[in-house]
Amino acid sequence: MNNKKQIGIGAIISYVAIIVNIVVGLVYTPWMIKQIGKSQYGLYTLANSLITLFLVDFGLSSAAARYVSNYHAAGKEEQVNNFLGVIYKFYIIVDLVIFIALTVLYFFIDKIYIKLTPEELKQFKVVYIIAASFNIVNLPFVTFNGILTAYEKFIQLKLADLIYRAVAVALTVTVLLLKWGLYALVAANAVAGIIIIIYKFIIIKTTTHVKANFKYTDKKLFSEIFAFSFWTTVLTLAARLIFNITPTILGIVADSAAIAVFGIITSIEGYSYTITTAINGMFMPTISKIYTTEENVNEHLMPLMIKVGRFQFALNGLIIVGFALVGKSFINLWVGADYADAYYGILLVIIPGIFFNSLQVANTAMTVMNKVKIQAIIGLICGGVNIAISFVASKYYGVLGASASICIAYIVRSILYIIVDQKVMKFDMRQFAIHCYLRMTPVVLITLGLGLLLNYFVADASWLRLAVKAVIIISIYLITVFLFGITQQERKAMFSKIKMKMKRK
Repeated sequence: MNNKKQIGIGAIISYVAIIVNIVVGLVYTPWMIKQIGKSQYGLYTLANSLITLFLVDFGLSSAAARYVSNYHAAGKEEQVNNFLGVIYKFYIIVDLVIFIALTVLYFFIDKIYIKLTPEELKQFKVVYIIAASFNIVNLPFVTFNGILTAYEKFIQLKLADLIYRAVAVALTVTVLLLKWGLYALVAANAVAGIIIIIYKFIIIKTTTHVKANFKYTDKKLFSEIFAFSFWTTVLTLAARLIFNITPTILGIVADSAAIAVFGIITSIEGYSYTITTAINGMFMPTISKIYTTEENVNEHLMPLMIKVGRFQFALNGLIIVGFALVGKSFINLWVGADYADAYYGILLVIIPGIFFNSLQVANTAMTVMNKVKIQAIIGLICGGVNIAISFVASKYYGVLGASASICIAYIVRSILYIIVDQKVMKFDMRQFAIHCYLRMTPVVLITLGLGLLLNYFVADASWLRLAVKAVIIISIYLITVFLFGITQQERKAMFSKIKMKMKRK
């Protein structure tokens, strides 16, 4: 199967998995809160965020995706096996380092989370042990995603996501129905993760000729991997300083109730992020081939960058406008008035993504060209901005202060990436802004204006009214995209494809 079909079918499967995950998640999240309580839901959110904060693979998963893609694009299959042999040796050291770090942290939990009650601390320690143990076991297998991406096995890779979501939801629902409590809830996610590890291992064994050569040694390759991994690690740690660290900051300056509200923000932001990054990584093999085989690289990348950028802008815009118009009622109907602040927090953290996620192709090109150091420096700047603002803002304004801090950090990130794409990567960002940002912005503004009129005349106090209003807003948005978001040439091409399909039938 060719690359375009793999990307197309993989994207469809990815979005199906996301829709299933969101629908089921929206149903069982309030049920979960009701079953285990607001306090334990806060602990569940805190444990997951803390483990993620320390679960750093030292950039080895990104290194696997980049190097395997480049070697495979150049037809150097033996180098793929040699590289994997080297990188798996790294993982033994990484796993040991993380195990020591998490063990040391365990003994300081009482001193860090002084706002938690003695009973909450006791429960949190058990949850922490379960989550930490799974992630230490899981760490060496994160290279599987890089291998599947490099060999363009997008269908199998996205099927893994779908299977994981289905298994995780099934186990979670079972645990809640049987009232096994918080500990079993955390363990359910671990079991689902182990099943997916086995699935990916089988796919790699049966569809590729990859076999790590553990006997291979190469000091130059070792140095290259170390340099790439070091800056990717810095980038990964910097990313933790924006979103994952927030529950910990709230745990220090606020309480478990604030963390629970932020848990709702995390859930919706996570859904938004998953939707808008569903095709992330799929273009790495294509971009690697362009850099390997073409002379005028930017001439070939700009059309792809604009095309993907406009799609991402449109997708992000729909999510932001849709939530701005119906999100307040949705939060109230979904989890109740106690979580009303989540509406404003969600808007603050998702709005900056409309610009950053549109740069997906450029960001992937930076990774392919080993510009990770620049990405890491930007990440550190943004992480520093977030922490500096978050401690003060969260203390006085709670969840809203924390969300505003993330918003500011993400805006800084977008601005810095646009500058780097222009100055370092030599992309024509003026052309990109005209064909992506300027063309799609009227779509967002027109839909927002018509949606506000709809809100003025029609209340959405029930699920049925909310659903009808959502369908109307989506319809308005899609029509506006067709009229203003795409070019006349693209509209003609679209009609031509429809006519050809109708003739075939």
